This record gives sequence, C-alpha cells and structure tokens, in this order.
Amino acid sequence: MEIPQSLKVEDTQLVCRLRKSLYGLKQASRQWYDKLTESLYSRGFRHSTNDYSLFYKKQGESSVFVVVYVDDVILTGTNLGEIKALKTYLHNQFKIKDLGKLRHFLGLEMLYKGDGVLISQRKFTIDLLKEYDCLEYSAISSPLESSIKLRAEEGTLLSDPSYYRKLVGKLNFLTNTRLDIAYSVQHLSQFMQAPREPHLKDAIHVLRYLKNDPTLGIFLSNDPSYKVITYCDSDWVAYPDSRRSISGYLVLFREYRSLRKVVGELVWVQRLLEEVAVPCTDPIQVFCDSQAAVHIARNPVFHESTKHSSSILTKALTGIKHSDLLDKLPVRSSPPT
Repeated sequence: MEIPQSLKVEDTQLVCRLRKSLYGLKQASRQWYDKLTESLYSRGFRHSTNDYSLFYKKQGESSVFVVVYVDDVILTGTNLGEIKALKTYLHNQFKIKDLGKLRHFLGLEMLYKGDGVLISQRKFTIDLLKEYDCLEYSAISSPLESSIKLRAEEGTLLSDPSYYRKLVGKLNFLTNTRLDIAYSVQHLSQFMQAPREPHLKDAIHVLRYLKNDPTLGIFLSNDPSYKVITYCDSDWVAYPDSRRSISGYLVLFREYRSLRKVVGELVWVQRLLEEVAVPCTDPIQVFCDSQAAVHIARNPVFHESTKHSSSILTKALTGIKHSDLLDKLPVRSSPPT
C-alpha cells in the first residue's frame, strides 16, 4: 500500500494511520458487519444464533427479518410500518439504495405466483448457453448418461484447462436452484486439476440438458400448513479412481453416512425455524433406503432395492428415470417471457 499521490509527505519515515476501514482490506468486511450489527441492535434487532447473516425483531405478533450478504440486504416481515422505518434509518446511516420488491438477489430471480414464489436462475442459464455456443444444440433429457463413469486419466489433456474450470464453476453456482444437475456438477468437479477432452464433452452435455428447460427453479409454497420432509441417499464406492462414495440429501421445507449428515442438517434447520417463531410441531420425516444403510454399515457393497427422490443427487439416471424423480421435487418452470 502506498500513500496517495495527492498527499505530500516530505519525511519518508512517516506512515499514515487510517481513521476508519478502507475498502479492500481484509479487516473491512468484519468492521462493516460490526457497524451494521451495532446499527440494527440500536433498533431492537438481534442476530440469529444459528445464522449470523440473519437478524430479527419480534414484538408480539409482529416480526421483521433482515438477511445480509456483505452489503446486499433483504428486508421482510409482517410489520410494513417497521420495515419502512428501518429503511429510512438505514438510509440515514449508510445511504442505501431501495430496489423495491425483491425480484433479483445475488444472481437469483424471484417470480411471484398465487401459491408461492419460484426462485430460479433463468437469465444466468441462458447467458451460460450463449457463452458456450449451445443455443443451437439439440436439447437432451438427462444431464449425464447413466453409463457414464469418467476417469481422471482417460483422454487428451485440454490445452486450456481454465476453459473447463470456468464452465464447471458456473455450473456449480447454478446448483443453488438446479438440484437436478447437482450430481453431474460434483462429478465433473473431480477433474478440475487436469481436465481432459471427455470431461469437457460431458460438461457440454450438461449444458444441452439445461437448454431443455432453462427456467426450472425451486418453488416455495405459501401454504400455511407445512412439514419438513427429508430424503437421503448414497452411492457406495461410486468413484472408479478413488473408490470413494457419494452422499446426497434433500430437505423439503424444502444409507448410513448419508443419514448421519442429513440428521445434522435437520437439527440446524429445526433450531433456525424455532428461533424465527416457526416451530416444527410434527416429527420430521426422513425417507431413506434403510436396507442400503444396513448393507453399508455391515458390508462395503451397495445393493440398491428401492428408488428415492434423492437418487437424483447421487447418480446419473436415464432420461425417463431422471424426469420421473424431478417431478417429485419442489421445482417448477417459469412461463416464457
């Protein structure tokens, strides 16, 4: 760091001492969070003990919530007067820009319907197809062929590995709303260090699948009666090179090792819901292939006997099976615009 050109200092032994945080320093994000927390606390807000990016204020039947990602903020709640007063206060403190009703946030798009809200990445998906010249390709029905088992050292090395890494990185961001490509993306992510032509070919295959319906996203229902329902699955010794396994779980609110992971996630979800005054009064349902879990616990062999919705997170499926499981998930398409 150097002294600004507009500041003249004759003694080269002197240094400048900052009186407040400077954008770009590693301490800046922490100091911004502390300042914002202090301001929200002065308005009676408290941060969640389960998620420090969530602040809330509850007074009787009134609730207001603040979600923070660096300097991007979402306000919601049941008290519109308190929300309006909070926006005025934050503007006086930080000179904020009010973007109105939430429709875009960190690359996510919100489409409001009569029975809920659809969260998708439609524009990001279309831009991704344009970037990799896939709009003219024919669409396909599954993100990866069920017979695909990529290996680390098969095929010719790519001359520019950054091309592959950039594509897989963007596909990974897309999994925020596209549960249907989660398995495919994590499979392709295994080859980031030395990607080869077969890996790139299957990454393009995923793009061709996305072309089939770029508007697909997660649907959150506004039905006041809700239950937390969970599905988990695993694929034992799934990787042909490392012989490692895959675990996947899906919480609808949204075998043995996979079940342990999902229970840990559910404990956090339950505590967070109770903290924001949405208690889980009914027992949480967990659907698992229990026979496979027993096999995993006793024997390093996976024997699949039944199909669950979370199989879409742990293995490549044929187009028909993939579509069948996708219909059981809380996902929808948005109408064409």
